[in-house]
Amino acid sequence: MEPLLTAGLRAALVFILLLSAGTSEHDLYLSFCGTWRHDSGALSLIVNLSTGCSEISISAGQSSLSIDGQITAGCSRSEVIPLKQLGLKSQEETRFCLYWEPLLDQLKLQVGGKNLSLCWPRSVQGLCCTDLSNSGKAPVAIYGITDGTIKNDLFTHETLEAYKFIGGSIDCKSLCDQQSRGSTHINVDPAVGNVEHLCAHSSEVDMKEGFRGHNVTAAATKGVPAESSTTVHLPPALKTAATKTSKVVCTFFNNNSLFQIRPRGLSPSVRVVGMVGITVENEVIANLSEPITIDFHHDVIPQLHSKKCVSWDTRKDPLQVNWLADGCETRQKGAKHTECLCNHLTYFSVLVQMEPRPVRHLLALTTITSLGCAVSVISCVAVFIFLCRKRRCKEQSIPIHMGLAVSLGLLNLLFFFTGVLANVGGERLCVWVGAGLHYTLLSSFTWMGVEVFHTFWMVHVVFSPSPKACVWNLVGFALPALPVFILAAVRDIYGVREVVPSDDVSNPYRMCWMKDTPKALLAHYFTNMTAVAVLVISGLVMLFLVYRKIRIRDEWRQNRVAFLSIWGLSCLYGTSWGLTFLDFGPLSDVILFLSCVLNAFQGFFLMLRFYMLAWMRKQAGGSALGSTSTGSTRQHMLQAPEKS
Repeated sequence: MEPLLTAGLRAALVFILLLSAGTSEHDLYLSFCGTWRHDSGALSLIVNLSTGCSEISISAGQSSLSIDGQITAGCSRSEVIPLKQLGLKSQEETRFCLYWEPLLDQLKLQVGGKNLSLCWPRSVQGLCCTDLSNSGKAPVAIYGITDGTIKNDLFTHETLEAYKFIGGSIDCKSLCDQQSRGSTHINVDPAVGNVEHLCAHSSEVDMKEGFRGHNVTAAATKGVPAESSTTVHLPPALKTAATKTSKVVCTFFNNNSLFQIRPRGLSPSVRVVGMVGITVENEVIANLSEPITIDFHHDVIPQLHSKKCVSWDTRKDPLQVNWLADGCETRQKGAKHTECLCNHLTYFSVLVQMEPRPVRHLLALTTITSLGCAVSVISCVAVFIFLCRKRRCKEQSIPIHMGLAVSLGLLNLLFFFTGVLANVGGERLCVWVGAGLHYTLLSSFTWMGVEVFHTFWMVHVVFSPSPKACVWNLVGFALPALPVFILAAVRDIYGVREVVPSDDVSNPYRMCWMKDTPKALLAHYFTNMTAVAVLVISGLVMLFLVYRKIRIRDEWRQNRVAFLSIWGLSCLYGTSWGLTFLDFGPLSDVILFLSCVLNAFQGFFLMLRFYMLAWMRKQAGGSALGSTSTGSTRQHMLQAPEKS
């Protein structure tokens, strides 16, 4: 009996120890998501946060979403934020998520695809509010929160008025040491994946009289050599700029998951590498005469991905994470080392551009394009004047050639000035210029397609007159405006576009065009790439049909006539734009340069075609080649053979 009792006591003791061990694991962070059901009127976000550790409540009603409670160590906030100013559309349901990270004292809200930082990150505080647990089920309502999930676990499908979480305090430093030893892995954001959490660490520097600068190095972490730690150099000019206090705080963050930028629905296009906050209490310091130097050491980053030093800008909207390159200079020190020189104080990081990749030989390509556009504009004007003089011949194809010359000339003119306008006019002007550039591109493609159709008409519909000039003008100039108007109404399609060169990633080429956003990329493929595909396929088919028709004629046996016929029709049909689909593989650079030359100088080649045909007519004199009243070798060669 006694051995059985002893065994029972041992089993109970083991159970109690296991239970206590399990409960000692702190439920560190909070991740709550839900769908806010509301009406379609004006919406607002009500934030009421204070320091302490008791509870946090997320409630929702007909027109407002409220975040209220005491869980922060040093963050207090009380305000009402109209959600309209964040660009959120008024719809009956809005998805949102709330993330709480106690070791950074950071509270982040994602609502309608926007990331809002309700509490900025900071270094380890005295007490952390953790073990946030749901206090119970709130009443069911018509307007409220439905499909509430806590750490990806569904709580209920019902629509509740609110969710309330009660927390408890724990010493932050001891918890941070526990995390740094690798005893726990947490997941701050489900979209990021599991990451090892290492706390932020701060170093305070007292800038005394005669301050000559100081180097601050991040505390060495497990498995990271001391020489690979992030280092900040504070210049003497910082002492002069700080008028209210002599103390500056450098905070080093090892976990960047809450700072990542991810476009909705796509894999990350930009990654944050390293994070340092440099602050002076109650002061805004900018335009330092000597820059602050920050040495970021990171994993190897391939040269195909650009690196750029950025700072967290809070002037536009303190709630949202806006990374700006203004005020920072990037110096590449190798694949594992990036140096940032910045003239102000805030949070700093290195942004790695994952997509799109930098462009090789961008300076050479830009120079060729600018030269080609300038030459093409002059050439298109010359072609237009030449065709105006030929209108008395009443050739059916002249209005089509004139429409192509006008659209191609405007396209090259806008493209020539797009870089200047992007730097001078900024985002507002670029919305209009980008839309105009898109319209002229689609108009040029349309006129090239009209050239293909008109050739088909002459070859296969010989005895029927082609449509009138007004019909062609309606198709060539009015039809392309339709998709541009639709995209302009959608908004956030046109604006400043940055093209990053591979040899100098810190100095991107700015132009007015479609933005680098998922929505604009989708519009690009549906309009531009579809138009190019249809144009190139139809052009190649038409060239083959023309070849079959004219190869039996006597004129075709003259090599120069044969060459000019095919080459001239290729200029009209825009088949050179098909090289866009061949820009891959080992010959991508050759294809890129060839495409750049042929498309940029298309206006010049068009003028050269008309000049050569006029010269050939003059050389032919009274021969059949020169006797055509239309002035077009193509039309003469495509005339139907006379029946005997």
